[in-house]
Amino acid sequence: MLVASSSSSESSSTWSKNSWRGFEAEQQPSFEDEVQLGEVIHELEQKPPLVTPWEIDRLAQQLAAASEGKRFLLQGGDCAERFNECKPEIISNRLKVLLQMSLVLVYGLRLPVVRVGRFAGQYAKPRSSDMEESNGEILPSYRGDIVNAPEFGRQARRPAPRRMIQAYEHSAMSLNYIRALGEGGFADLRHPENWNLGFVQHDSLRSEYQGIVDSILEALQFMEAVSSNPIGDVDRVSFYSSHEALLLPYEEAFTRMEGKEGASYNLSTHFPWIGKRTNNIDGAHVEYIRGIQNPIGIKVGPGMTGPELVALLQRINPDNRPGRITLITRFGATSIAEGLPPLIRAIQQEGLNVLWTCDPMHGNTETVSNGIKTRRFKNILSELEQAFDVHAACNSILGGVHLELTGEDVTECLGGAGGLCESDLSRAYQSEVDPRLNGEQALELAFAIVRKQRAMRLEKLG
Repeated sequence: MLVASSSSSESSSTWSKNSWRGFEAEQQPSFEDEVQLGEVIHELEQKPPLVTPWEIDRLAQQLAAASEGKRFLLQGGDCAERFNECKPEIISNRLKVLLQMSLVLVYGLRLPVVRVGRFAGQYAKPRSSDMEESNGEILPSYRGDIVNAPEFGRQARRPAPRRMIQAYEHSAMSLNYIRALGEGGFADLRHPENWNLGFVQHDSLRSEYQGIVDSILEALQFMEAVSSNPIGDVDRVSFYSSHEALLLPYEEAFTRMEGKEGASYNLSTHFPWIGKRTNNIDGAHVEYIRGIQNPIGIKVGPGMTGPELVALLQRINPDNRPGRITLITRFGATSIAEGLPPLIRAIQQEGLNVLWTCDPMHGNTETVSNGIKTRRFKNILSELEQAFDVHAACNSILGGVHLELTGEDVTECLGGAGGLCESDLSRAYQSEVDPRLNGEQALELAFAIVRKQRAMRLEKLG
């Protein structure tokens, strides 16, 4: 814990970027050198921001449209980024998967897709225990590269404030390359070498995807043949960054007052979110995010009641501003049918503006017989399909999906078209924290979303 707790009523009327320090801050590391911590925060406060208020405001407008069913949010990326994975091929492979998924969704849903990556800042992770034991030695848990290292050793696991400087530098390098790719033709359908499917082993997925690409290329060629001017912006694509706003000193350092009205923005990311472990209405994380202008994601799941959720949203978004709140539900395949409807009804009864999205990953984590943490593709798909059904039954809109995925050929989640089984997990399990979908599984899930939506439209018509 970084701070002592106090009641929310003491600070409810005033807010500053460091007012969270008067509240109980969960999931914070214990830094031994408070002087160095202060020096690092001051150094970060002098750094150029990573994103701009204009980008943030534009994202908020697009999220508001998604809440009305006019766009679809695809949010995905690593469970926890690693400093040593800030490499061009890893970054481009991750973008490629998100681009290919979004192409399937745009074509199948007939909606613009908002692409938000869990990247360029997703370096902190909450843990179920502050300490970890191995061979009789007890050390601090690994909390992400922004705090300490995953190797089990005293020096590696010691929380080090200057890692926040490294996190900033790696985020800046990642964003620079992502923007260069987005603006430089990486997404241009007229260059199929950027859209290869080397990671897809299943023939039906390859042929289905290639059919979509061919259809779009044919349409582009036709439009350009009958038009005297080339079609604009088909070679460009926008990505927004997101990360869990977990390490509060880091978030505080990038909170800047912008514009004539002096609104406060977190300029370390476009879209911060708070997790299920830190969404306590009386906690420091809620106190922090209620004062920034960024659109906010909130993870909700089992244990959250309708009245509690309403109170939380009224505290964070008292003006009921559209595009401000994205609710990311994470119940698990066996709990969503019972747990989600009461929350939807509570939001509807109060007329609150939210974008509903589904995180089908975190509620379906399990440990198999060999001790490896994994997720089953069939459970991920089941929760996602049930989320669509629940929202339809409640006359609500599921406007997006939140996934942990990678562009690398990992074997971390069981099942999918490739039929990964328990014996495959040890072959290419790379995550230090949670299991991720590989590129083939992620693309398969995009097709499943399209099929589900089409089936629901047909059922509604018939």
